Amino acid sequence: MEQVQDDYGRWYHPYHLESGQTQKHELSETRFWVTLLDNEWQVRWERDSGETDWTEWRQSISHVLPVGEVKTHRFVRPDDGNQIIFMPALADRPTMIRPYQPLTIPAGRECTIYVATLVWLRILVGRTQTQLLEMPLAEPSLTWVGRSTMDGDLCYTAPTFARLVLDAVPKRPWRVITPVNIRNRRPEPLLLERFSLPTPLLPLYRNDRRQLWTPKVTVICETDIAEARLKVSSKMPVEAGECEMLAAPRTRSERGVLIKTLDRIFG
Repeated sequence: MEQVQDDYGRWYHPYHLESGQTQKHELSETRFWVTLLDNEWQVRWERDSGETDWTEWRQSISHVLPVGEVKTHRFVRPDDGNQIIFMPALADRPTMIRPYQPLTIPAGRECTIYVATLVWLRILVGRTQTQLLEMPLAEPSLTWVGRSTMDGDLCYTAPTFARLVLDAVPKRPWRVITPVNIRNRRPEPLLLERFSLPTPLLPLYRNDRRQLWTPKVTVICETDIAEARLKVSSKMPVEAGECEMLAAPRTRSERGVLIKTLDRIFG
């Protein structure tokens, strides 16, 4: 019989297993199981793209393994510790944000949209918190962004409602919220159909409501439309509340302000 240790899963929370126990998790489109044995850790997972309505991260600990064809990944125990921690990480490539309905920003105006992107899961075990693996919590789609097939970047793509009101953004444990402020200083409207969010450059935080956040990203479109300036804030947005950092950026930027061509940022 399953022994429920905690109703909800948590990031950066130490769980402890006894040899022979399995911890089952259900979040996003992914179910995974972590098993501790005398000399090894085992990780199993499967995806179900139909399971998209959940808003909670469910977990339980038992001696029950999954039934059916679920691939098993085995890892030699790095030490005798029985602790396991789950850490989130932002995508390892830029993420192309695609509003379901294009958004027009009038000349000389600005707006802030709130986008929620998928996180990657890192499994750390033992006293040394050795990482077993890292995986996205849903299968990401890829797209090419650039002027040509030779000049550009391979990005993940993510449809979004591009919400202008924070309260309208669903808060799920496997999504991280980024406020994106877009300033159109051109003498003509800016049609926002897609936007490349530099996810590897963003640190990841958790607030006191267990929500995941990044700092604000600001994009300034100048009058010549040849370039856009992109800046990652060094501070967390006020609306996020009290926050603690869970993960540093995957890639360090040499400058706080980046210059990119307009078509690269907006596709």
